Amino acid sequence: MHVSVVDSLEKIPAADWNALAGADNPFLRHEFLAALEASGCVSAQTGWRPRHLVVHAEAPLRGRLIGAAPMYLKNHSYGEYVFDWAWADAYERAGHHYYPKLVVSVPFTPVTGARLLAAADTDIVTIKNRLIEGARGCMQEYGASSLHWLFVTGEDAPRLEADGYLLRTGFQFHWSNPGYRDFEDFLSTFTAQKRKKIKRERRYVQEAGITMELVTGDSIEPAHWDIFYEFYHATIRAHGAIPYLSREFFQRLGDTLRDHIVLVFARRGTDYIAGALNLRGADTLYGRYWGSRAPFNGLHFETCYYTAIEYCIAQGLRRFEAGAQGEHKLARGFTPVVTYSAHRLAHPQFSRAVADYLARERLDVASCVDELNEHVPFKKEMTAEE
Repeated sequence: MHVSVVDSLEKIPAADWNALAGADNPFLRHEFLAALEASGCVSAQTGWRPRHLVVHAEAPLRGRLIGAAPMYLKNHSYGEYVFDWAWADAYERAGHHYYPKLVVSVPFTPVTGARLLAAADTDIVTIKNRLIEGARGCMQEYGASSLHWLFVTGEDAPRLEADGYLLRTGFQFHWSNPGYRDFEDFLSTFTAQKRKKIKRERRYVQEAGITMELVTGDSIEPAHWDIFYEFYHATIRAHGAIPYLSREFFQRLGDTLRDHIVLVFARRGTDYIAGALNLRGADTLYGRYWGSRAPFNGLHFETCYYTAIEYCIAQGLRRFEAGAQGEHKLARGFTPVVTYSAHRLAHPQFSRAVADYLARERLDVASCVDELNEHVPFKKEMTAEE
């Protein structure tokens, strides 16, 4: 068994990587990660230098690939969604260099998933331990101040904590499908007031003469990506954010992962006025980006949530993750779900200070999740059954 580092996914056959990543989470697939690299969105120039950990059964790049972790050496903290800017500032003010740092994650993607990939027919525990050891070794080799595993699974979070990592929690809002027959069946679980509000929001869109259109698979054409990219940039401009992703990236995504793409467009007559990008996993739909040309009452909710929920119900998908943040999702049937990350900091004193902070932060997160659950829109008998 041999652990090594590769600086590009092009050096790993797609079939070998995907045999580890599986089909559950599209963001872990070779096609998604390779598209980020090939399009230049992830590169030394953008501050995301690939340093993927791989485990081979024998000599490096000769034996069978049996383990992997998507890892990057970074000189900033953009595009992570687990915010450590305050840590970096404190580190620098104390006279130390916070960058470079190492992250094990999917760039620009706040989606929980496996970060310790291991072949199912092997000694999974040993392979995961070798990956953890290998990452620790890279931290020393590259002189990184810290090593961060972002949006790890609830299964792997305790494993990393046992290895000395500091555990951090956060939360997102996810929609769950216990087996709804249709959207009306879903709304029947709401209180009358909350149900009336959603129906009113959907009616605003219909009365504005807006119709919704789903485009998937082989139906997606280059023109659809041109339209969507315009919407993506509209949102970037509106919020003063950074356009991490290029038009080339979306085209590559459409070429290599088209069976996982679900585009939702809003049309008014012959004009597209809004759009949202979703990726589909084995039992989950993941909402990523959206934008519009003009504000219409209820259009954001219809494009990003309601049409996608109808799609999930029709397709029998069990979960819909509509992106990070957004307490407005609570009133629309999304409930808070805890997320995990794990952090190792080289400076002992700084690590102790962060550990104290995270212990208090975890209590705050737990309290916030409890409070949010008190305000879900469902009938009391529904929440009691859950």
